[in-house]
Amino acid sequence: MNDWPEIDYRQWRETCAALQLYLQIAGKYRLAHTPWLNHSWHATFYVGARGWTSSLVPDGPGIEIEFDLIDHRVVGRNTRGRSAAVALRPMSVAAFHAEFIAMIEELGGTPSFHGSPNEVPDPVPFAEDDRERRYDAEAVTRFFHATVAVDRVFKQFRTSFLGKSSPVHLFWGSFDLAVTRFSGRPAPLHPGGIPALPDAVTQEAYDHEVASAGFWPGGGGIDYPAFYAYAYPTPPGYAAAAIEPEAAFWSAGLGEFILPYDAVRTAADPEAALLRFLTSSYAAAADLGGWDRQALECEPGVPRRPRAVHAGKAPSPAVRPDGGAAPAPLDREADREEGSTKGRYRLSVDGHEAVMTYSLAGEHLIIIDHTEVPDALRGRRIGESLVRQAVEDARAAGKKILPLCPFAKAQMDRHPEWKDVLSGGGT
Repeated sequence: MNDWPEIDYRQWRETCAALQLYLQIAGKYRLAHTPWLNHSWHATFYVGARGWTSSLVPDGPGIEIEFDLIDHRVVGRNTRGRSAAVALRPMSVAAFHAEFIAMIEELGGTPSFHGSPNEVPDPVPFAEDDRERRYDAEAVTRFFHATVAVDRVFKQFRTSFLGKSSPVHLFWGSFDLAVTRFSGRPAPLHPGGIPALPDAVTQEAYDHEVASAGFWPGGGGIDYPAFYAYAYPTPPGYAAAAIEPEAAFWSAGLGEFILPYDAVRTAADPEAALLRFLTSSYAAAADLGGWDRQALECEPGVPRRPRAVHAGKAPSPAVRPDGGAAPAPLDREADREEGSTKGRYRLSVDGHEAVMTYSLAGEHLIIIDHTEVPDALRGRRIGESLVRQAVEDARAAGKKILPLCPFAKAQMDRHPEWKDVLSGGGT
């Protein structure tokens, strides 16, 4: 099975619209019974093994809702071991609404929630929407499998941020899978104006500065599935930022960067292509918005390795702890090992090994994601030597470097003569 399946929005748009409304009904049930969490995070769904899940809703004995998009049914389960389901099939929104309410009652819950859609033009109350809707089961499963692939990359991207970040979650109002980073600073009051959504909800969601990215199936003037990225407030110069990969573009109408899903799906390495979009759009928002990136970022997470934590403030690499002049970088090369998507530099000194790892994002970008120097080698500019060699190798190969590792970024900032290889740093 293709992890990045083909999605023809125009072919399944009617099913997509119906599925969004069914998800809104379930989402509004969760919203009505769950204490408010900042930025409406209490109302969202999450990607699971068979579809999208609500997690446990604190209603009755405790009820979980799952959209099983393989067997095509909405399943409710309670903590007493009971389950009930609504089959997803050609039907009206009113019919789904009635069957969903009956399912919640059967599970011992209280099916009371707001009865009209949000964030859709000309909303019709669920109970009055009697128009028969199509249901293309194959297209639904394809879209679900796309969200599984996207969820994996979004979650990897999330690991490289120490600051406040949203979960990777599915918003049923706008029907998008999203992940959001926060600068930690308050934002100007949002003007609101989103169709069929109270301004107070929008203003609470955007009360702090954000850089957000997401994936949605299409609609709103875009007749294809796409990724998006935006910042609020939008910093000066953001629309003109150089965003990767090449297929990404600024949509003036939407006020955000767009990357067609097909550009990722057909890339030689879809995960690397999407990661480039996420990292470059975030970097543009953070740099132009004056975020404290060194305090907010960390190396990307890897399985079974805790994030390195250094107590206190490390001494500047330009000065020894005793105040004397720092030694010059080592005048010898590190060992370089490189596979099809990842690589590393290794340098052994006095029986201790320093390592810098990186990822290959396409043919022209190197993402430095982690630098680790043993305590015994600190103050000897070993890490600087590793970054210097990566710069020289990238320059010789005509590649750019994106330093996600805070140490590597700090080194790039201290060496303006390396800016020619910095992604987005000019020539």
